[in-house]
Amino acid sequence: MLRGIYTILLLVLSNALMTLAWYGQIMFKSRFERFGLIAIVLISWGIAFFEYCLLVPANRIGSAEFGGPFSIWQLKVIQEAISLTVFSAIVMFAMKNEALRWNHIAGFACLVLAVWFIFKK
Repeated sequence: MLRGIYTILLLVLSNALMTLAWYGQIMFKSRFERFGLIAIVLISWGIAFFEYCLLVPANRIGSAEFGGPFSIWQLKVIQEAISLTVFSAIVMFAMKNEALRWNHIAGFACLVLAVWFIFKK
């Protein structure tokens, strides 16, 4: 049980860094305008390094291959659901010009169904 909780927490933190690495230059456009594309890529890679420092242990802790509670299929679908949840939360708070619409919610509901199907025995 504890390994599952650690896995989820590490995945949430990892996805927060992933969202920052991938979309931070859009969210904080005014702060990054003076940098060239190469600098932005290097900054993103630097952030992504710390993302992977959380993601890799999360997958090892959570994987049934290493004594965790999740199959690799379950880990992948959990990761995707967490990724969209974290992304949505960050976008709603950081990017006021982006609205959450019904089709986004419908798509997320499909992901929740995917999680349910993956965990179905």
